[in-house]
Amino acid sequence: MSYAANLAMTLPELILSVSAIVLMLVAAWGGQGSTRAVSIASVFVLAGACVALAGPASYGGDAFDGLYRADAFAAFAKVLIYIATAISLILAPGFFQRTTGDDLKPEYPVLLLLSACGMGIMVSASDMLTLYVGLELQSLAAYVLASFMRRDQRSAEAGLKYFVLGALASGILLYGISLVYGFSGTTGFDGIAEAYAGTRSLGLLFGLVFVFAGLAFKIAAVPFHMWTPDVYEGAPTPVTAFFASAPKVAAMALAVRVAVEAMGPATGQWQQIVIFAALASIILGAVGAIGQVNVKRLLAYSSINNVGFALIGLATGTQAGVASVLVYMTIYIAMTLGSFLVVLRMRDENGQPVETLDSLAGLSRTRPGLAAAMAMFMFSLAGIPPLFGFYAKFAVFQAAVAAGLFPLAAIGIAASTIGAYYYLRVVKTMYFDDPAPAFGKSGDVVEGGVLVAAAVFISPLGYLAIPLLSAWTGAAAKALF
Repeated sequence: MSYAANLAMTLPELILSVSAIVLMLVAAWGGQGSTRAVSIASVFVLAGACVALAGPASYGGDAFDGLYRADAFAAFAKVLIYIATAISLILAPGFFQRTTGDDLKPEYPVLLLLSACGMGIMVSASDMLTLYVGLELQSLAAYVLASFMRRDQRSAEAGLKYFVLGALASGILLYGISLVYGFSGTTGFDGIAEAYAGTRSLGLLFGLVFVFAGLAFKIAAVPFHMWTPDVYEGAPTPVTAFFASAPKVAAMALAVRVAVEAMGPATGQWQQIVIFAALASIILGAVGAIGQVNVKRLLAYSSINNVGFALIGLATGTQAGVASVLVYMTIYIAMTLGSFLVVLRMRDENGQPVETLDSLAGLSRTRPGLAAAMAMFMFSLAGIPPLFGFYAKFAVFQAAVAAGLFPLAAIGIAASTIGAYYYLRVVKTMYFDDPAPAFGKSGDVVEGGVLVAAAVFISPLGYLAIPLLSAWTGAAAKALF
């Protein structure tokens, strides 16, 4: 294959990386005054990366001698990643202006572009080395983003915790990769699959365990979830919204690709790990959220809970199960970003963030539209029909039943009722408690527009997208098989 063909398949990553370098130079020369231009340009760059997926980047196959794979699965994940990143970028300027009194720094959009580039490499990786490079590029940008408000103690603490625990997880993952390489003789997914299809040594099985342990940290699955509540609470809210959406999709897509392509012949072994992580995440995420009084920490446990449901689809090891994971993550992004958009509007009269659950008391009387939106997101996250979140859970449970995993589906359905409690507690606080001091008014039209779009998507109108979503996710899942 020619070098030009290889570059054509990696065009989205080329656009993101080259643009990030150029915009970094613009920020260095233009200083603080270039922030608005860099931010707007970054949104267009992300849109351009999406457009680039219409070419060989979505069907080209293997590039650079099997290090990178351009297929429909990667293209689907990248679209979700770029959309979530763009929304996180759009929400940031208003937050920093109101919270710190300063305009957004121009480094912020550059870090988001580099993180998006790393995530694109992650979901297209067909070699363990490519996987690790993409993962570290995404993670290094994320560590800085978590502590972006460096004068805020909570943000600095969040960045430090994320860095220390992330380094530990990277070490675990790298050790697993070294074991897999040592006992298979290759880092390519195809070669690793051949090794697992043959006589499996104990070293290969240990490698499998360590690789999945490292990936579990990145998706915040139990028992590697411990960083999530503290980082979500301490990081700036637009950054938290970003962490809960784009990197979650990238890490989940990476886990699916590794499980199916690299370790598909060992499904019986990794399936046990995934089933445990799924059930533990569902139960701990639900139970841990019950006692939370901070809305961002509650949403952190909600993300752990939702990762558990997505892992049910992966546990099936089937094409339908992979498609259900993609459906779940698509709807999950809309629900999560919508919830954090409401959190962004939780501000006192001075424009300072208010994050306690009690501050939502009586919101239906002071801000009825905001309360209705939050109620929709909470009901949808709980999987209550007729909202679109119900279909997300239905898709993964249907895939589990079709694969014969009846106990897993039954336990998952039963455990989902635990999670419904804390979602309904938020709704009860907004509609039945005595009103707390009213939030300050927000005139941000962009925030309001994105909030309305998210609410419409997770409403019953979202069911109209099922034929298109099913066809797209089915084609993406088929690319792995």
